[in-house]
Amino acid sequence: MAKFALGVTRLGFTALQALSPRLAGEAAFRLFCRTPPQRPQGAKAKAAHAVGMDWLKNAEWIELPLAGGKRAAVFRINGGALGKRNRYLVTHGWGSGMAYMADLIAHLAKDGAEVIGLDFPGHGLSRGRFLHMGLAVEAIAAAQERFGAFDAAIGHSFGGAALMVSATGILPHMRPIEVEKIVTIGSPSEMAWLFTDFGRMIGLGKAAQAVLEGKVGRITGRQLADFDVAKPAGRLRAQVLTIHAEDDKEVGAHHARRYQAAGDAVRVFWANGFGHRRIIGAKPVLDEIEAFLGDRQGEGAEIVSFVELPVRRASL
Repeated sequence: MAKFALGVTRLGFTALQALSPRLAGEAAFRLFCRTPPQRPQGAKAKAAHAVGMDWLKNAEWIELPLAGGKRAAVFRINGGALGKRNRYLVTHGWGSGMAYMADLIAHLAKDGAEVIGLDFPGHGLSRGRFLHMGLAVEAIAAAQERFGAFDAAIGHSFGGAALMVSATGILPHMRPIEVEKIVTIGSPSEMAWLFTDFGRMIGLGKAAQAVLEGKVGRITGRQLADFDVAKPAGRLRAQVLTIHAEDDKEVGAHHARRYQAAGDAVRVFWANGFGHRRIIGAKPVLDEIEAFLGDRQGEGAEIVSFVELPVRRASL
């Protein structure tokens, strides 16, 4: 949020919560769930988006119906009657979309695997400007219902967290995704810190903050503290590969360490030097994912720096 806009927002919430903390908390939740514009902002984002959309132009495009009239768009690569092959689900981060995941999708699809790239509501080709974790998990469940079981699911940032929330069955009214393997890339292990940072940013007091966080329970049926997927990750039947960079400035490396402490079902691969966004299409990361999906031994939890290696343009 720009400095001027943030200042105006803080003033507005100061006035509103003086009148009614409940109204301020409700308004804060709506703002928290408001997604960025789908149109790329800035030259770098525009160039990456154009490259990704050009690669995806021949993919099959499908809309999945969700509750309340909402819809989620998916790109399907290597679909149809092509014989038995692996099927992978790909999810993106907040403010992103499949156009920015094209390097990863291309790598997964290169040997004929069917790849389903899911644009969450309010992102990519999906309509609207509203998303929360419950809605993201609903979209994942809709993709599984439409395409069948996935051999693996790969998600970046918020998308990786949504996969873990789905797989661990945190939301009782949603059918969990059933996969053999999950890959998270730069993903948070719990969600409370986001609400704390957001409330602090817009200047919420304790009463309004409590309303903001309580809204999570009213929407999803689970309290905010329940959205901690690190410990349940160690009890999953699925194998989990967590990829993170210690120089990630958006999602701290301690989230990967929390996953790593969950148990033997989780393995961490440190891709230092790629930060939060360039990590998606970095060649060492793509190679590690390929090794993990193919049951080959990867680098494990070894810390490796890849600062000097090139990154393709389609990775924002």
